[in-house]
Amino acid sequence: MSGMGTQHTAFAESAADAAQTEASSRTASRRLSLPHWSWLGIGALLLLACLAPFQLVPFRTFQLALAMIYAVALLGLNVLVGHTGQISLGHGAFFAVGAYTSAVLLDRWDIPYFATLPVAAAVAFALGFALGIPALRLRGLYLALVTLAIAIFLVPLLKRFESLTGGSMGLTLTKPAPPVWTGLAEDQWLYFLALLVTVVSFLLVAGLLRSRVGRALHAIRDNEIAAEVMGVRLAFYKTLAFACGAMLAGVAGCVYTWVIGFVSPDSFAVGLSITLLAGLVVGGLGGQWGPLLGGLFVMYVPSFAQDVNQAAPGVIFGLLIIAVMYLAPNGLAGLIGRTARWLERFVRKGKNNAH
Repeated sequence: MSGMGTQHTAFAESAADAAQTEASSRTASRRLSLPHWSWLGIGALLLLACLAPFQLVPFRTFQLALAMIYAVALLGLNVLVGHTGQISLGHGAFFAVGAYTSAVLLDRWDIPYFATLPVAAAVAFALGFALGIPALRLRGLYLALVTLAIAIFLVPLLKRFESLTGGSMGLTLTKPAPPVWTGLAEDQWLYFLALLVTVVSFLLVAGLLRSRVGRALHAIRDNEIAAEVMGVRLAFYKTLAFACGAMLAGVAGCVYTWVIGFVSPDSFAVGLSITLLAGLVVGGLGGQWGPLLGGLFVMYVPSFAQDVNQAAPGVIFGLLIIAVMYLAPNGLAGLIGRTARWLERFVRKGKNNAH
């Protein structure tokens, strides 16, 4: 009888956890719904983004395009880490897979530029799905070590197949030329391609997270046992998260190839994966704006650190990460959110006092 009572108690606790997880998942989904004033802010941001390449010099336009590319890669990492709770230190490997898939198609088979994007996405998705299956039995630090091993293994593998990948010398490619009817310079055209891919990626992920899939991912992140009690198929959704995250990294890698016009194995060393994870944490895990802020961080902070101290840029970079995490434990997105809520309360209080 005591055993039966213990089982009933355990089931009741699991059911309570399931209800709590369902509530938190729905709350997270509601947070993805933006108020009307936020849409005005997004519209203003898009307008500024469209005007930027006409006001900036080509190099700054190039930097902004790279920041958006990194934001797309971080968007995929955010699906896996921020919304599913699965750690990954090998995201740079999927970025490299997308970049090399596009580069090889362009260099060896002269495939049209835009045709390489779905191929790179599909290859990265398939690889992410395949690697997600054995990762189902791992979690925490063990999963982090496995994904780190993938990032370490990829660079010598790319160097080995010299006839296909160009080996250590890499591949040099011709950048997409802007259509004559646009009247755009090359850097402006590449910028708008990166902007289009970024906007579409963010919209697709926002729709995914509002759906049943998003609620399932949030339930897994909050409590796997409770999610399983609720009927969430852990194996399917965990593997799907890996595949979707890898696909977005592959898309980012493909556009990276267009913008840079060159790929080499050393560009995708393990440091890239660590930098991407650091950028996401600094930007804000699980937030809507975290990947975008993280992309800006990944693009500009290492360059700033190099300018401050060319002898030890890594030291400056690490100190900046520590400073940001000390001032904003929830990331830059959390800091901006707290500031916005404080301003909203301040304005509301002022209006109440006026009345």
